[in-house]
Parts: sequence; C-alpha cells; structure tokens
Amino acid sequence: MFIVKHRQIIVYGLSLAVLLFLLRWLELRYIIIDHAFQIYIGAIALIFTALGIWLATKLSKPKVEIVTIEKEVYRDNNEHFAINQHEISRLNLSKRELEVLELMAQGFSNDEIAANLFVSLNTIKTHSSRLFEKMEVKRRTQAVDFAKKAGIIP
Repeated sequence: MFIVKHRQIIVYGLSLAVLLFLLRWLELRYIIIDHAFQIYIGAIALIFTALGIWLATKLSKPKVEIVTIEKEVYRDNNEHFAINQHEISRLNLSKRELEVLELMAQGFSNDEIAANLFVSLNTIKTHSSRLFEKMEVKRRTQAVDFAKKAGIIP
C-alpha cells in the first residue's frame, strides 16, 4: 500500500540514484580530461528534459473524478390510490391528456405514445405542450412529478 501511494517519489529517487552513480562513473580521469564540460551539460539537459516531461504529464491530467452513487428507491403501493378529481378539473385536463400523461409516467417516448393511442406524432406533441402549459412546467419529468404530487396519476 505504501509503495502504491508513493510510487512516483520512489521512481524519482531511484532515477536520481542512478544518475548519481552515472556521474561518479563518468569522473574517470580520461573522460573528465577529454569531455568533462560536454558530459555535464548533457547530463543536466537530460535531467531537466525528464523533469519537464514528468511535470507536463502531471499538469495535463484531468482532475475531475466521476462518482457513481447507487441508492435504493422504494415505490409506494398503488393499490389504495384515488385520483384527485378536484385537481384534474382545476387544471381542466381532458381524458386524452390524462392518457398521454400516464404513458409519459410509464416512460414511453412520443412515438410509442402515438402508436399506443393510434394517433399521429404531432397530436401527441400538441397534447404534451398543452399539458405543460396547464401544469406550468417545461419538461416531461416535471410534468410527471407534478402529477404524482397532485394525485393525478399513481
């Protein structure tokens, strides 16, 4: 566990140790006399190149982490559900709009709702937009949530 957390530090330390060993080996008399300046400059250039590459990879990694949350969802028992007729009459919802709303709550798309009710897609879109206007919502999910809270659908 310790090695996994500090792997980069260990690798960096080992690379410095190898570099130090390499520099000590390069101090042999005949190499120092002939090419000392060029070897040290090359070694320093390699160190800074490796350090630059390492730093660039660290800075270019995204720091965003995706978290998945799993929760249990409990559904109420719909056996004792009673439709709120007062709310339906207050919103002035037609029977067809109620059918469309129930199918929306079941997760059907507009195409599937049109196929179930044997009407055109444009008719379903019209019913949906009228439902949204009457309920004063903008999305299907908001409409379904509103209807469930108002007791219009189970």
